[in-house]
This record gives sequence, structure tokens and C-alpha cells, in this order.
Amino acid sequence: MKAIITGDRAAGAAGLSLSEMPYPHAAENDVIVAVHAAAFTPGELDWPGTWVDRAGRDRAPAVPGHEVSGIVAELGYGTTGLTIGQRVFGPTDWARNGTLAEYVAVEARNLVPLSADVDHTVAAALPISGLTAWQGLFDHARLAAGQSVLIHGVAGAVGSVAAQLAHECGARVIGTGRAAQREAALDLGADAFVQLEGAWAEAVGQVDVVFDVIGGEILDRSAQLVRAGGTLVTIAEPPRVQPADARAVFFVVEPDRAQLATLERKLRSGSLRTTVGAVLPLADAVSAFDPVNRVAGKTIIRVVDSD
Repeated sequence: MKAIITGDRAAGAAGLSLSEMPYPHAAENDVIVAVHAAAFTPGELDWPGTWVDRAGRDRAPAVPGHEVSGIVAELGYGTTGLTIGQRVFGPTDWARNGTLAEYVAVEARNLVPLSADVDHTVAAALPISGLTAWQGLFDHARLAAGQSVLIHGVAGAVGSVAAQLAHECGARVIGTGRAAQREAALDLGADAFVQLEGAWAEAVGQVDVVFDVIGGEILDRSAQLVRAGGTLVTIAEPPRVQPADARAVFFVVEPDRAQLATLERKLRSGSLRTTVGAVLPLADAVSAFDPVNRVAGKTIIRVVDSD
């Protein structure tokens, strides 16, 4: 099969290439998915799991990408709950070959059935961003109706989903970003938008929840904005500054079939939408890792043109 593979670790994105790889093996409780659309995280070439397996063994050349939407092509021994030919989508394991390929092996428990009226390109943009937003808001921050939440990077892949989910649950949403992102933020359900420059923190005031995807000084300054009893949640890095009389949580997203099924229903009903920035064929996927070619929204790699 054709796949994007890594080269030398020191080369990073410059070492990526489109090459031939062996068809994946379906281990026990695995599914082989014929990839129709896939997504990746720009920084994943810096993740340890991209280069070594869970036992610490080198696994290069490896296939990047950890979000998939496609068709079940094969079931591993003991796999139940899915059938060959079924449309599915979901995240894949960090320490296994990923989704920028024609086929990928995925643990069946990570995959959720995909409705026929949801395009693979749209679905591939949801697993990591959607689960990260859900878990940050509701599992870790326990956001509830009537509370206020500040979402940094509100127009990004995670922030855009978080804004929609927070708005739907009845929270007051304040989004941050660049000035050009104001209209997009308001369209996503933000009640207010604050540009991240100058005295931005003073413009926000106190909130019940801060959801950070940026880190650094933005994360440091956000600690002062969390009111007593509130929560500062970040996926960027462990907080260096703790909020007074409030919690601070750094987390890494985890697969969750029930949560992803809920997100799929929202996607299907139109109450949730993903932000797709560009759609490229597999042959052009290497170029998508170049920062010069980054676009707003999620870049999707389309492997198959249609069902």
C-alpha cells in the first residue's frame, strides 16, 4: 500500500516521503480500515510515540496521522461490534502506524459507526479535536449551564469545537485569538471575543473555566482569571502558575467511544460542525507538514475520492 512515512528523526518533516509499505496486520480485537480521509496534528513529529513503540523500541519508518474515516476492510481475531464494509471513524493509537496511508490497523474500541450522510472528509476532522474539547470542558472542568468559559485559540481545531459545545450547554463563551478571527468566533457561538494583545487579560475579567491550547505566557496570565472554585484546563503544557483557590489540569486526550458517538450525532444533526481548512490528496500530504503551507482549520488528507 502507499503511505507517508518518516525518515531520519533529525530530519523531521523534511524526511517524510510517499512510499510503499506492507499492508498492516490485524492483531486481536483490531480492525483494518480502508482509509478514505485522514488528519494529523502538525506537531506530532516531535512526539516520542511517533518514533518508538510502547516498549521503547525504534519503529521508524513510521506512518504519521492519528485520525481516520473510512471503511472496515478486515476484522482481527475476536473483534466484535463492527462489520466488514461498515463506515467508521475515530482516533488511532499514538505509538502505532497512523492514518496517512491507504490502510491502517486500529483497535476496534476506538472506532464509531459513521452515518451515511456524513462525509469522510468532515468526519476525519473530528476525533482528536472533538474528544479534546469534550474532555476538557466536561470531564476535567465540569462546565455547566450559567457558567463562563474563556477559550484560547477559539478559531482553531480544538477551540472551534469547544466553543460550540460550551455554547450548546448554556455557558457564556469568551473566545480569544487574532483580530481577523473575531467573526469566525462569534459565528461558532462565542458571546464575546478578545484579541490576544496588550491588556487582554483585563478585558476578560474573572471566569469559571479557562480552556487553554496555547501555553507559555498566555497560560501563565490565565491563572489570575479563574475565580475561586473554578478550573484552568490546558493541553499545551503543565501549568507553571497555579490559580488561587481553583484547580489547574493538564491532560492528554483519550479515546472514548461513547463520547465520540455523541459527537457524531451532533455532527449529523447539524448542531456541531468541524472546521476543514484544506483537503489534499495523499500524494501531497508531505507538503501539509510544512509550516509555510499551514491554513486556518484542519488539513484533511483525502485518500479515496468517494465511497
